[in-house]
Amino acid sequence: MTEMAAAEPARRPWRTLRDRLLTSPRFQRLARAFPLTRPLVRHYERQLFDLVAGFTYSQVLAAVVQLKVLDLLAEAPRSADELSPHLGLAPGAAATLLDAATALRLVERDAAGRYAPGLLGTVLRTQPGVQAMVEHHALLYADLADPVALLRGQTRPTALGRYWTYSGNPAAAQLTPAQVASYSTLMSVTQQLIAGEILDAYPVGRHRCLLDVGGGEGSFLRAAAARAPQLRLMLYDLPAVVARAQAGFAAAGLAGRAQCFAGDFRGAELPRGADALSLIRVAFDHDDATVLALLHAAHAALDPGGTLLLAEPMVVPGRDEPSGAAYFGLYLLAMGPGRPRSADRLAALIRAAGFDEVTPRPTRTPLQVGLLTARRRASV
Repeated sequence: MTEMAAAEPARRPWRTLRDRLLTSPRFQRLARAFPLTRPLVRHYERQLFDLVAGFTYSQVLAAVVQLKVLDLLAEAPRSADELSPHLGLAPGAAATLLDAATALRLVERDAAGRYAPGLLGTVLRTQPGVQAMVEHHALLYADLADPVALLRGQTRPTALGRYWTYSGNPAAAQLTPAQVASYSTLMSVTQQLIAGEILDAYPVGRHRCLLDVGGGEGSFLRAAAARAPQLRLMLYDLPAVVARAQAGFAAAGLAGRAQCFAGDFRGAELPRGADALSLIRVAFDHDDATVLALLHAAHAALDPGGTLLLAEPMVVPGRDEPSGAAYFGLYLLAMGPGRPRSADRLAALIRAAGFDEVTPRPTRTPLQVGLLTARRRASV
């Protein structure tokens, strides 16, 4: 019996008492009135209201990003009347949007009634990858219009499934440049958010050659090249995506250091010759069977003693972090066969593929990316 299972009966009476109290109208009235419990009650009431109203918050954010509100306000503080012609909104509608954005700390208002970027808005302006994802979420909103139908599998094909054209597509290697252009650009922009986090957590300069599987347009490899000037680069992705990566390497002056290989890693061998292999936000796009097969292929491709780097957002069991199970759970469900996983689940898959020394590497922003490294045995 596990420790969790053994502790479960001891917790049940406390939960029973808690639930009995929380569902009692009399207890609710007393808790709201009592000075020591009143702040706690208000805190949880606010949390519950945020769950009810959260969809409006995301739509305010989407409107702010789409209308470039923060860029306009960064030029000079403006009133709603002054800003409305630039937004194409009536003054009243502009005021509604700006007041909503103020409540969400995207915007702040001075004593004269003029608006400027707020705390969160100032940070958001520096994050083009986050802004790109906000605009991209229009597809997710469409898929979540009927969440129960999505959960029951009654909304296929989904908007996200059509957007991520490789997801669950057995003919992904035949995709055309036009079919991969949109998602490849989004992946390239958003990968810039996490490349530095991964490279700070694990210095790649100790390696001779890095193979990035599912590496898209090469954003991560270009960042790695800047950290380790002697590092050779190898990228593996779909043929149409590889063409875009080659152009990016050439533009960055890395054509002489980078080799690109085209194919679909599902059922294919990976190129050999690297002593480090990275899977950056690849595993969570696929089901367990596909991930395990990919990890076996990575193990076979790596030099003996080589290192695997697997980086993606990871679910943290027992922690009330909504990004893993809530956000990525529904996003990946709409996208196709992928799923968010905990570090422990990923480590089990990595070990099942033959790797040793599976090690979590702390990152500064685990909300965006977690990192596991593992080692192929020096002799097999």
